[in-house]
Amino acid sequence: MNDTPGWTSPGSAPSGGQDGSGTPGPASSADANGSAAQWSKDQPPAGQWSPPSHGTPPPAPGQNWGAPPPNVNWGGAPAAKPGVIPLRPLGMGEILDGAVKTLRTYWRTVLSITVTVAVISQIANILAQRYLVPAAPKLDPDATPAEQIQQSLDSAQSSVIALGPSLLVTMMASLVSAALLTVVISRAVLGRPVSLGSAWQEARPRLLQLLGLTLLLAAMTVAVMTVGLLPGLLIGGAPGVALALLGGLGAIVADVWLVIRFSLSSPALMLERRGVVQSLKRSAKLVQGSWWRIFGITLLTQLLLALFAMIITIPFTIIGFLVDSEGFTGLLSGNSTTFGWPFLIVTGIGGVITSAITYPISAGVTVLLYVDQRIRREALDLELARAAGLPGYGPTPGTDAVGG
Repeated sequence: MNDTPGWTSPGSAPSGGQDGSGTPGPASSADANGSAAQWSKDQPPAGQWSPPSHGTPPPAPGQNWGAPPPNVNWGGAPAAKPGVIPLRPLGMGEILDGAVKTLRTYWRTVLSITVTVAVISQIANILAQRYLVPAAPKLDPDATPAEQIQQSLDSAQSSVIALGPSLLVTMMASLVSAALLTVVISRAVLGRPVSLGSAWQEARPRLLQLLGLTLLLAAMTVAVMTVGLLPGLLIGGAPGVALALLGGLGAIVADVWLVIRFSLSSPALMLERRGVVQSLKRSAKLVQGSWWRIFGITLLTQLLLALFAMIITIPFTIIGFLVDSEGFTGLLSGNSTTFGWPFLIVTGIGGVITSAITYPISAGVTVLLYVDQRIRREALDLELARAAGLPGYGPTPGTDAVGG
């Protein structure tokens, strides 16, 4: 294993074509000469079902002597769990639970990261909304439907351009947050605490490459969307609008496919110390054959986070309307097109609370999906058990192998 903050690929384990192997059970018992105890009909293991002895009446019709009796656990020992997840292939609920447990267990480190990032992002967003977002143009009531759509597109374009600085600040803050949280979650899997300082030391050398990866993924999605919309925008008129809508729909589908295909590239870059292009290839290889499963878990996670954000945001929005009644009245009457400072500050506080909770859960699900795919394909559970120092899994690797 290489000196990584989390773990690296096992040298001999291929990443495709193999299903995950579970964590090995405890070693079988041995007799005095060191040989494993053998099962026999006369003396089966304690607690196990044994064949009926002579004189036992034959099974009733429909009864199967080969079936185990009720309440007997035929499975092996439970999977090792040094940290927030059991070291075996994970279900969707276990992935979500692991992300939440990371937040609860390491809340000081996690909230130090997410609150700082959320505050910076909200300040940039408030300033952009107050000073950069232009007034929405009024729609011409006599305009044709195609002209109204074009006016709406122009308005949206100007708003996006005005929000560019805010989006840039938010992206940089989120990038740092994702890098630090990846280190924290990789340690949480091993049950090892991590401080903010040590997480920063581990993540800092990878930030430049992570920025390149983020920009490359953003450029890919923008390029796909541009290709989908450009023909319709060039044609113009009603046929152009219809073509743009059709092309935009196809571009959205293509972008979703790309986002899921490369969704594990960030953990691969951070934890395996790979380059940008190698991380993209690594993600594509891990996702291959599991695209729908990863898509479903990611979609469900985002829906749950959106629901949570709505629950938090609505009360703060109502409070913002109450403390900024003049701005709200002016907005309704048309005398003002922007909210006042009281509204922006109150809703900004709600945004900080929402982001501080949703950032680590979203990052946790991504990293744990990466771990799960490697457990399923590469028996990473054995590597993690050794890295955690669990008995019965071979010698513990050096501390540099797990970022310790």
